[in-house]
Amino acid sequence: MIEQALEEIGRGTAEVIDMERIEKLVTKYYDDGTTYTVKAGFDPTGADLHLGHTVLLQKLRAFQNHGGHVQLLIGDFTATIGDPTGKSETRKVLDRETIMANAQTYQDQVFNILDANKTDVVFNSKWLNDLGAAGMVALTTTFNVARMLERDDFEKRYKANQSISISEFIYPLLQGYDSVELKSDIEIGGTDQKFNLLMGRHLQRAYNVGKEQAVLMMPILEGLDGVQKMSKSLNNYIGITEEPKDIYGKILSISDELMWRYYELLSQMSLSDIAQLKVDVASRAVHPKVAKENLALEITTRFYNEELATLAKEEFNSVFKAKKLPTEIPEFEMDEGIWICQALLDAGLEPSTSQGRRDIKQNAVSIDQEKISDDKLNLSAGEYILQVGKKRFAKVKVK
Repeated sequence: MIEQALEEIGRGTAEVIDMERIEKLVTKYYDDGTTYTVKAGFDPTGADLHLGHTVLLQKLRAFQNHGGHVQLLIGDFTATIGDPTGKSETRKVLDRETIMANAQTYQDQVFNILDANKTDVVFNSKWLNDLGAAGMVALTTTFNVARMLERDDFEKRYKANQSISISEFIYPLLQGYDSVELKSDIEIGGTDQKFNLLMGRHLQRAYNVGKEQAVLMMPILEGLDGVQKMSKSLNNYIGITEEPKDIYGKILSISDELMWRYYELLSQMSLSDIAQLKVDVASRAVHPKVAKENLALEITTRFYNEELATLAKEEFNSVFKAKKLPTEIPEFEMDEGIWICQALLDAGLEPSTSQGRRDIKQNAVSIDQEKISDDKLNLSAGEYILQVGKKRFAKVKVK
């Protein structure tokens, strides 16, 4: 059981610092029922959570499944400064009213994933407001400017003669001090948070807490574009409170390559089952669209229910298939496993398989209005709308 627990906890992680400590905490839980604390901080700088946030939330739930008690830290104090991670300029200060409204929205959403009975929601203003001037000065003595400038984004801004405010230097110290107050056993965050997460270990030593938190980092989930991190500001996100049809449709819009990243970081399917599915898709036993549909159904169901997810699929298919399609499309029957380029030729959409291959490589061929890039694809049993360019269509029934 312990081995299975550690496999679930380690799934998809980018880096773990002090895995030995995590193993000891989990082992002790299964030996005598002793629980441990796992901290994750969220600055409420936006109104809604998206799938990028749920990567961390699902990891927290994995810890809850194996003895962890979550410290869900709402950074209502640190949000007034703004996390400088990855920023090329000082962030704008949010007003208290906006911060608290966002914080309430976060709390309303996280328990779609977390177990409320194993979660403490804490606000860092509770202790940071009381830290006072003397406490803040004492905190700044625990770290020096040279070390702070080793941080990648600060170093880049410093070399580019871009402004760095003193408050931004203080931010990592305040995040680390949260771990001092909470006496956290483990803290998790994205890979972009490494500097801040390690600050918690450093300050627990400096303040003689009697422990050093283990650190677990998750990779940053790419947004719909498959390139940049999922972000509301980049409009490449999937919000967990969006309508079921929108969640379902957005997931179907991601590339086949990005689908596997989403499977690993977002799906509850076991890694061995995902590996087998990947083999089946590669061997053409399962069409990529079917694999993507199953992922979309799973995630939509998680934030709503199976009935609404199924309705979202039906509605999407209805709208999708009706969109931009001529009322009369020639139909063809073909045998299972037919090569896509041969199918295009047999359906009269291409003059040759060579031209079909070229058009696929030029992103001019679609199946069910979804662009394809695999010129070696074989079609499994089912019905498909093949399209070349904007005006050539064929309905293919593969038996």
